[in-house]
Amino acid sequence: MPQLGLGKPVVVNRKARMGRNPATGEAIKIPAKRVLKFRIGKACKDAVLGK
Repeated sequence: MPQLGLGKPVVVNRKARMGRNPATGEAIKIPAKRVLKFRIGKACKDAVLGK
């Protein structure tokens, strides 16, 4: 399968942090977690931005 140069998925570790419930204003603790992000490839970026 040929590479399209769109980008690749990357796993990112997020730290635990304090957040706020917008309805009540109560402070809540948001736990640490791993999330999946998508990093755009250079070929795709250049095609869209016209470089």
